[in-house]
Amino acid sequence: MSLDLRIPMGLMFTLLGVILSAFGLATRGNAAMYARSMGIDANLWWGLVLLVFGVTMLLLGRRGQTRIEKERQLPPAKSEERRGH
Repeated sequence: MSLDLRIPMGLMFTLLGVILSAFGLATRGNAAMYARSMGIDANLWWGLVLLVFGVTMLLLGRRGQTRIEKERQLPPAKSEERRGH
């Protein structure tokens, strides 16, 4: 069994992105909290960035797992034909 590292990494970043985005949405009206960042809701924006990155890693990891599974299902005759025998 080979686990692509992008899958657990994608899960971690997706979960962190969801939590940070939810916190940013919950504190959106608090002007005092975002005074140091010039009124920019940094929690929301970085949460969305982490969410997009995590989903991308999940999709790439699943694509890699599917490719590995397809290669394992190739019949042995195909590999002999490639060698020229």
